[in-house]
Amino acid sequence: MFTHSSRRRLGTLAAGGAVLVAGASGVLTAAPAHAATAPASAAKVVKLTQAQAAHRLRAAGIKWWSQGHCTTRSNPQCTSFEKINKSTVQGIIAFKKAGRCAITITGGTEVGHATMKYSHHNGYKLDIVPTGCVSRYIRAKFTYIGHRGDGYPQWKAPSGNLYCNEGSHWDITYFRGKA
Repeated sequence: MFTHSSRRRLGTLAAGGAVLVAGASGVLTAAPAHAATAPASAAKVVKLTQAQAAHRLRAAGIKWWSQGHCTTRSNPQCTSFEKINKSTVQGIIAFKKAGRCAITITGGTEVGHATMKYSHHNGYKLDIVPTGCVSRYIRAKFTYIGHRGDGYPQWKAPSGNLYCNEGSHWDITYFRGKA
């Protein structure tokens, strides 16, 4: 029996990487294999403003960078935190503390990312610089779960959060405010 908030991946459908997902009513639907599905007990979503998120990140010693040296959400050259989930900010702070690595965010809620449910745009994802410390920590502490539908390798934390190595950055999906 599925709860109203659960979605389960049931298996690969085709070479294109689609999977069957059982939704709230138990109806099966196809979803891209690289689309993140939240753990059944994902927390209630609370959104932060740019200023609130920046304050929390700065206080934790987390830096950010953008090609445009800006934070405007509607500009893909910026790194914005406007409307980011509080749990995403808590998650990257917890990750920094656990891994004891320097963290630089290069992607937030700005336009230019995919707009699926668990996306940058919807406040669930961050991109960070793939330093040696960050990469070693993820590979040592989290479980390798294979490649996403787009071919990039990913790891899953005990919290259910996903860490995908896209080469130039780690693409992280936070479902909870934990590493």
